[in-house]
Amino acid sequence: TKEDGVTRIGDHNLLMAYVHVGHDCVLGDHIIMVNNSSVSGHCDVGDWAIISGYSGLPQFRSVGAHAFVGGMSLVLKDVPAFVSVDGNPAGAVGINVEGMRRRGFSKTDIEAVRSAYRTIYRKGLLLKEALAELEQPAAEVPAVAVFVESVKASRNGIMRERNRG
Repeated sequence: TKEDGVTRIGDHNLLMAYVHVGHDCVLGDHIIMVNNSSVSGHCDVGDWAIISGYSGLPQFRSVGAHAFVGGMSLVLKDVPAFVSVDGNPAGAVGINVEGMRRRGFSKTDIEAVRSAYRTIYRKGLLLKEALAELEQPAAEVPAVAVFVESVKASRNGIMRERNRG
């Protein structure tokens, strides 16, 4: 976000009751912010993201395009595109498959993003190694490119996976 004192909210968004959008934020298009959700100053929220009720983002965080933030979640790191997070503090729980289906992504695209998610989150690689491994898939599948670019653009580190145990 820019520090110009201007908050920019895109088109076709649904901001429900008691939503708070802080200063110097940039919200994309087709976003849903559910009752009592809040984004503090200097946050970015990508197109088609959903921030569920009573969830909050501190300053300078980002939520990528098509991401999903579960209810009552505290988002302390950046959420990559297509990733679903949940909890307090929030952790990644997978990709937003249902959101991708509703927006017309093909099964091939969904599986490619799911595979890219596994590369970042479950292979045990350093982030730079995982990103290098995803160069070819990102060149072939635009949705994977969006996911990879959102990981690269993180200013605060990406949301890590919740303990699955």
